Amino acid sequence: MDTARVLLIDDDEPFRQGLRSTLQMAGHTVRDFARALPALACLERDTVDLVLTDLRLPDLDGLELLARSRAVDADRPVLLMTAHGDIETAVSAMRQGAFDFIEKPFGRDRLLTLLERALQQHRLLHENRQLRQGLAAGAGLAAVLVGDSAPMRTLRQLLLHVAPTPVEVLVVGETGTGKELVARALHDFSGRRGPFAAINCAALPETLMESELFGHEKGAFTGAATARVGRIEHAQGGTLFLDEIEAMPLSLQAKLLRVLQEREVQRLGANRPQAVDVRVVAASNADLAPMIASGRFRTDLFYRLDTVTLRLPALRERPGDILPLFEHFTAVAVLRFDRERPPPDLGLSERLLAHAWPGNARELKSAAERHVLGLPALGPMSAAAGAARGTLQEVLTLVEAQVIAETLARHGGQVEAASAELGLSQATLYRKLRLHGLAARPGPFTPAAERS
Repeated sequence: MDTARVLLIDDDEPFRQGLRSTLQMAGHTVRDFARALPALACLERDTVDLVLTDLRLPDLDGLELLARSRAVDADRPVLLMTAHGDIETAVSAMRQGAFDFIEKPFGRDRLLTLLERALQQHRLLHENRQLRQGLAAGAGLAAVLVGDSAPMRTLRQLLLHVAPTPVEVLVVGETGTGKELVARALHDFSGRRGPFAAINCAALPETLMESELFGHEKGAFTGAATARVGRIEHAQGGTLFLDEIEAMPLSLQAKLLRVLQEREVQRLGANRPQAVDVRVVAASNADLAPMIASGRFRTDLFYRLDTVTLRLPALRERPGDILPLFEHFTAVAVLRFDRERPPPDLGLSERLLAHAWPGNARELKSAAERHVLGLPALGPMSAAAGAARGTLQEVLTLVEAQVIAETLARHGGQVEAASAELGLSQATLYRKLRLHGLAARPGPFTPAAERS
């Protein structure tokens, strides 16, 4: 039998005491009141699983008590105790949401059986609500971390499992796989009310990084004219995202470790630390093992951050997600640039699937944006990477064609303006247009090989 926190209301003192003893002997926790109004205050303040109340009370009608209880928690069961003459009113109360009623006098077994049924229903309602919320969260996360491949489904499932916990997370993956996107999703699905604060450890010199992370007091160093709150304090109650954690100097790694262990931060120049409630998410595109072996990254900090590791798959490891991701990025770009969606292109789909995508989802996003702007989706660098198996001359020829096509598109097909930007004479540019199968005309330009 489920145990529960029961709120018992009845103005008959001996009867109420007897009921309280019965419920406590069955393992339940009981708060009992002789009046409805003090019980309502308890409902609004404390956690209550079930309400067991007499229908007739000195200070409040039982139906009003039912309505007030449901206003606080519509799923919480309310059991009514009635005298024989109140049966019609009790039936009416069930229509208004009461779980059931029991007519006085009643036996112990009948009461406990009814109580168990009510608690089981409440538990099922609670589990169904959690399931719906989990499905909604999963659907929302699928719109953020797009892809239906097995690696992405596993990543979303693990992220949703970990996000509500306070544990530190290490996000690892190649450049362009979406590490900050995952960090923001961890924050958004965590339920934490504080802000999301991000800092790139590779973008700041050591002296600035220390102040940026830990803050400083006025006069702590030359130029510190005022006190400043660091990112760790700023993220109070929220999430601190440390991108490229491998670039953090050893001296700051030691200070960060202390923050994680003691849950307190001390500004530069301060005498006392400040308590902080911060969840740290770190990210790296490097293999930290060699750095640990060479003494460039602290082992103790690694194990503190490595409680949970989310490994982001490279795009080449989930080829089935390439076209859905491209469609997603295209839809976003259409809204961003206020353009019409380009028509379907089977040839482009084949080229997208054949490309190696060394820049991962970030490179694919850029390709979708170029596609919406009327430029070749696979730009010069992408084309060169895709043609890497050809001869050097073949690669250079393809890159030249892409550069000319994009330059012409930017200038609306005007050869004079395009040749000036490229540093070519108009005659040379016309010769190269014929060589690559391009035409000088307004609008987007596509190499002949891509138009076939």
